[in-house]
Amino acid sequence: MRTRHSRRWTICLLSLALLGTSAGCGTEPEAADGPLAGHDVAPAGHSAADEQAAGKAALAAYSGYLEASRVASARSDPAHPALPRFLADPLLTRVRVAIRNAKEHGAMRTGKLVSDPTVVGVDLAADPPTVEIQDCLDATGYRLVYAKDHRVVPGTRGGRYLATATATRYPDGRWLINAGAAHQEQPC
Repeated sequence: MRTRHSRRWTICLLSLALLGTSAGCGTEPEAADGPLAGHDVAPAGHSAADEQAAGKAALAAYSGYLEASRVASARSDPAHPALPRFLADPLLTRVRVAIRNAKEHGAMRTGKLVSDPTVVGVDLAADPPTVEIQDCLDATGYRLVYAKDHRVVPGTRGGRYLATATATRYPDGRWLINAGAAHQEQPC
């Protein structure tokens, strides 16, 4: 029974910590639909330059999110101050819960997560405006290990797979990542 429970939490932690999927190890409804489709035409009233600026700001937030969550996971610090600079709820809470769960089980993240994100959709007419991001994450060198001796937690895996995220522009003008999913069943 303990082995089954241990394996289950390690699989959940791996999924959660890599891209903040749901705390129950399920997938969000948007994650079940597969990769995001891009928009070919700019909505009326928004120029291509506006869309490019939004995409650039969203990619900066996404890169900041990956780095902040990597640092917070390596330090086992769910309250790391960089997290709210790039994340908003519900993803912020899910990432914090994943880091806290890993810490409670004596685990932490080490290594490097390689990212190659692209903007696949911009909707500046939405309320609030959003940017959809698709990424090919390479987690082969990013491991969940026991903090005490740095042994790899059994049942965790790396690899290259598709990830999706949504950046939203908040009233203060910041673009924050508020949704994300790891599609480990879809290699890239």
